[in-house]
Amino acid sequence: MAGYPRKPRSHSSRAQSCFVKLRTSRVFLSSESGSATREEGMDRFVSTFTNKLDAKGRVSIPAPFRAVLERDGYRGAGASGIYCYPAIDAAALDCGGERLAQKIDGLLAGLPDYSDERDELSVALYGDVQVLTIDGDGRIVVPEDLRTHAGLTSQVTFVGLGDKFQIWQPEAFDARRKIAREKALEHRKLLGGKV
Repeated sequence: MAGYPRKPRSHSSRAQSCFVKLRTSRVFLSSESGSATREEGMDRFVSTFTNKLDAKGRVSIPAPFRAVLERDGYRGAGASGIYCYPAIDAAALDCGGERLAQKIDGLLAGLPDYSDERDELSVALYGDVQVLTIDGDGRIVVPEDLRTHAGLTSQVTFVGLGDKFQIWQPEAFDARRKIAREKALEHRKLLGGKV
């Protein structure tokens, strides 16, 4: 209605409108199930990021990875920290939060108590774990023995793997990614293109 002054909204209705906009921008309805799902809420580590590693071993964890860690229970100073250990089958580091620890617990629980298999896996996974804290600038300090295992020098590549992420030396990861893509193509052919 042109020409008429607009009726000012009350402060509470303006705040309520902003809240509704914020909620609707973060939540959408799944067309199949009708259930609400968080839009930003991939609770998985996804994508690949390369960041600078300084001389003291400090590196910034990518913001999307920090967000997943927070949803996984990491709350900063005084929190339990990020679990980080040498990958068993690669010159890389496996890292994650409580979900990763729970997966390891579940894996070990499936093995007989006091069995060689359980003891060896416990040593390989939990025996080498270092718990790293994130500082106020979103950085961790990668200890020297872990940097040596992964061949980390001036840059690191963070690779999302769902419930965990890995830290690689960038060129080593490029070679690993090439092999993974070739194998994925082979598997796709074996499965009749269903992947």
